[in-house]
Amino acid sequence: MRLRLKGGRVLDPAHGENGVASGTVRDIEIEDGRVVATTDLTADAEYDLGGAVVMAGGIDLHSHIAGGKMNLARLLMQEDRRAFPEMPGNFCGCGGGRAVPTAHATGCRYAELGYTTVFEPAMVGANARGAHLEMADIPNLDTGAYLVLGNDDYFQRLLAAGAGQEQVNAYVGWMIEATQAFAIKIVNPGGINAFKFNARKMDLDEANPHYGVTPRKVLTTLIRAVTELGIPHPIHLHGCNLGVPGNDDTTLATILAAEGRRLHLTHLQFHSYGTEGDKRFSSSAARIAEMVNANPNISVDVGQVMFGQTVTASADYMSQYRNRGLASPKKSIGMDIELDAACGVVPFEYTDKSFVNALQWAIGLELFLLVEDPWRIFLTTDHPNGGPFTTYPHLIRLLMDRDFRNAQLATLNKAAQAHTLLAQITREYSLEEVAILTRAAPARILGLTDKGHLGPGAVADIAVHVEDADREAMFSTTHMVFKNGRLIVKDGVVVELAQGTTHVARPEFDRAVDKDMQLWFDESVGLKSKHFRIADGELRGGAGPTILKCEGVAS
Repeated sequence: MRLRLKGGRVLDPAHGENGVASGTVRDIEIEDGRVVATTDLTADAEYDLGGAVVMAGGIDLHSHIAGGKMNLARLLMQEDRRAFPEMPGNFCGCGGGRAVPTAHATGCRYAELGYTTVFEPAMVGANARGAHLEMADIPNLDTGAYLVLGNDDYFQRLLAAGAGQEQVNAYVGWMIEATQAFAIKIVNPGGINAFKFNARKMDLDEANPHYGVTPRKVLTTLIRAVTELGIPHPIHLHGCNLGVPGNDDTTLATILAAEGRRLHLTHLQFHSYGTEGDKRFSSSAARIAEMVNANPNISVDVGQVMFGQTVTASADYMSQYRNRGLASPKKSIGMDIELDAACGVVPFEYTDKSFVNALQWAIGLELFLLVEDPWRIFLTTDHPNGGPFTTYPHLIRLLMDRDFRNAQLATLNKAAQAHTLLAQITREYSLEEVAILTRAAPARILGLTDKGHLGPGAVADIAVHVEDADREAMFSTTHMVFKNGRLIVKDGVVVELAQGTTHVARPEFDRAVDKDMQLWFDESVGLKSKHFRIADGELRGGAGPTILKCEGVAS
């Protein structure tokens, strides 16, 4: 079937195409779910876009959408479900929460914003099968998941015993394949494991009280493993000392620890805090951004704080245990997960009258505006930790409209206003830059060559937005969204549900490790390794994954 989208202003930074600025208008043709070169052939269906802005479908590389922690958060936050109930009048009947929406509602809400691909950034191996089953229930989105490693006992034991890099690489490759993961995530490297041995803080060069392994050793070993296995996305790092004033020094040391190798720092806002001022809490965004700008091997997402009720959910139970007294409402959940990691769920309400919350909001925006390269910074709220993903349109307006941003700043806690340089920053994001950090750049860093652009061969995931000077309004209601060439959203409303795919990485590794894994599972896990492994046929109701092959490099 051939479709033609006529008369759209195509915004495709991956191909240097900025139709919004230049006024260039062209057609896009789709055949069998892919973009093809334009022809004179008669199309089976045509859509007149009337000069609307056309972009590739949005890609969110960090949003907690599935897995054990999100289901615990849904159980804990029943009031969120009651405040945003199912809406039977809608085509798909979805509502089901705002801070922690149901799997079904997640797919619908993302699609309505023009997003078609979202990655779960913290899948624990013990929960992997459940996470994949849940992602399969999310309509309209392609998904994938990053496997949490670095705090698991097997890995800590390897490092403590002085294992060689090839042995580590084999273990990492085996785990990625067994859990059908796309990348590797490190959460508070070694800190979750150390918490189990009564450590309550963990800096980059502190030794685990039981295994004697430092976070630096965890980080550098896994960076090397990911590099040598050829996994496209670099280590996705939730660093040490999340949310702790003075963690800016740790963040800077972590960047240097990468020694020029690629490293992605996630929810950087929570790791950019100084101790200056009478409140001993200050912004280090300028200092951090300067280091990011000077190190092209570093990429970041922000984890922007947005005001309102949400819930924080993280494998970093060391941090969540520390913050449980700040819960609003006053309840929380903490748990250990097998020998893999942990989980902490703490509800939280960010308020604009709080000095700390207001400064967190400003720090995130400072990072967005001071990191110069839009290809190395990504739009996230660390959903739901900094705020729900449904706040993205408001965040985009804050980035694109300085007057609006400063007007919002003027309403915040007065002390926080005095501690931020936000009002002095004149930069405003262009539409092209928004398309880069929400489309083209995520596709590039994830290695998805057929996404994030509108050239021939691209998956026909397409979002159409009607131009509006109010950028929040423009990005809140998407005129049309196509998933694999099928119209799924019209005028901001879901009109059809589409099944997505699951992206997985498939590195080559030494298969001799399988015997070691069988022994480990028999002796320590209580589950056969062959039962732990997830088969291709278990994904997406038997449809299987979309496999990204990895080009390994010599050690």
